[in-house]
Amino acid sequence: MIITGQRLTAGLHGSRGVSGINPGRARNNGASRISVQKYGGSSLATVDQLHQVARRVTDTYNTGRPTVVVVSARGHTTDELLRLADTTGRTRSGRETDQLLATGEGASAALLAIALQDLGVPAISLTGAQAGIRAAGKHGSGVIADIDTRRLQRILAGGEVAVVTGFQGVADTGDVVTLGRGGSDTTAVAIAAVLRAGSCEIYTDVPGIATADPRIVENARFLPAVDVGVMAEMSFAGAKVLHSRCVELAARHHVELHIRSSKEDRSVTPGTIIPAGSDGAMLENHGVVVAIAHDLDVARVSVQCRSRRNDLAADILAVLYEQAVPVDLVARSGPQEDDFRMSFTMGRKDSEKTLVALQEKMAGLDATVHVDKNVGKLSLIGMGLLNRPEYTARMLSALAAAGIPTSWLSTSQIRTSVVIPADRVVSAVRLLHDEFELEHDGLVPVSAGSAGR
Repeated sequence: MIITGQRLTAGLHGSRGVSGINPGRARNNGASRISVQKYGGSSLATVDQLHQVARRVTDTYNTGRPTVVVVSARGHTTDELLRLADTTGRTRSGRETDQLLATGEGASAALLAIALQDLGVPAISLTGAQAGIRAAGKHGSGVIADIDTRRLQRILAGGEVAVVTGFQGVADTGDVVTLGRGGSDTTAVAIAAVLRAGSCEIYTDVPGIATADPRIVENARFLPAVDVGVMAEMSFAGAKVLHSRCVELAARHHVELHIRSSKEDRSVTPGTIIPAGSDGAMLENHGVVVAIAHDLDVARVSVQCRSRRNDLAADILAVLYEQAVPVDLVARSGPQEDDFRMSFTMGRKDSEKTLVALQEKMAGLDATVHVDKNVGKLSLIGMGLLNRPEYTARMLSALAAAGIPTSWLSTSQIRTSVVIPADRVVSAVRLLHDEFELEHDGLVPVSAGSAGR
């Protein structure tokens, strides 16, 4: 995305469907004091929680700061709407599904605006279209292409709180397009970037980013700060607090992220800060394990063609591009082998539509497509892991000693991932958290540059 006057114009860049803003133009110059806050569905599920969020927003409004609030659908509304659609008709178009799902965020925004008005705070709810958010791409997996901020700026200048629906924008056709996983977080970060807010507060039902899923590991610690590059890898590896699209957008446009609990006072639970920018030198020079991430929403897809003459890699990647599906842990056969084989991991929910598309592409060839959903992805997240291969060796040794089979190893400076049986993931997370002693503070450095937590 490129800021031009009062508009934000975007191209579609990046393999994970994240748009780009000119980072030099988007950097906060210190003059703006706009507060951008995002609240997830679990923070708005009940009327009491709505009022609690309204009081928190009121506290910010009373400081004199112009305030934008981005909201998700309340509770399990999105899942309930999808179930309703499934029971209403055997088939449904992407357009009508997006029309339906967008009502969840619309209800959240209107209800929060009503709660704020009840507290004497002038507030107005806006759909994505009303907030100037234009989207491109397919229904259900769109990306933010453009934000016209003129109405938002008029609302803020008039002393009102703008409550904006996340997860959605409007296409050139005038139709609603939802943004897919992480859409509300991405909406908030994009608004913070175009308004030059400098930071974005994301409120959720957990106190911050932890060294492992605290529902699995009782002694998991909440981190005061996480490097933005490390956070992006944690998100893509399965950490559920933030989606990788949101983190990558924040990194490109120098938006500092504050992850906080919507249920607790920030003076008691300060949360986690993801500083704007990454300390590349730290990634190269220090070998430190930060966290263990896992993902059970994984499927392993394998394509095999019995003729070496058919190199189908480009065709397979084209199908994945058309489906807007990110993949990980890609492996393929070499030129010396008799047949063509290519495998990769992807989201389990995406595997069904991808299977159909790949089978159609392979029609007429002596090829088979197989999907294995009984797997999980386990990742060691850290800094300088390529420079410290002993960490990967230690990870594999610990898993092997526990009788946990591993396959499909992939490693980078900040992530080492393996595929393991789905029913061993929980025990493996606990095992590695203990193996690397992540319950202790000493192994996790606070990222340089921005405020520590």
